[in-house]
Amino acid sequence: MDRTLLLCGTSSSGWRRSVTGCRSRAVREVVVPPERFTRVPRAPLAITGVMNLRGRVVTVVELRQLLSLPEGPTPPGRVVLLDRGRRDLGLLVTDVDGIEAVERVSTAPGKMTPAIRGVARLGGLGVTVLDPEGLDAAVVALFTHSK
Repeated sequence: MDRTLLLCGTSSSGWRRSVTGCRSRAVREVVVPPERFTRVPRAPLAITGVMNLRGRVVTVVELRQLLSLPEGPTPPGRVVLLDRGRRDLGLLVTDVDGIEAVERVSTAPGKMTPAIRGVARLGGLGVTVLDPEGLDAAVVALFTHSK
């Protein structure tokens, strides 16, 4: 597994901040979000909407909702675009902290959603490591189960 992670802030509630990471090879690019996303009628809450990026329609997901993270004020700072081939998937995050190497990713089988690969330690901070394939499957499942 690629042990280089792109670190992103996903929520901020007072002193508490959630940090997630995604394999840097799975990220196509990071962009500034548009002023407004186009809402998709009857879409689940985790779907922020869609945006146009150079002529391509990108589905943008609110990670807090998808991963059931604590609510809090989260100004949309960046959209992390995953390299998913033909399907464009963007993750709405508060900020991007940089790229860091981690020693290992600990997993607990059966205790996490498919969208989460595990947890890595970076200094004294626990970083939730996302699984791009699992995220993709979780988004597809949102639309399948919302009918």
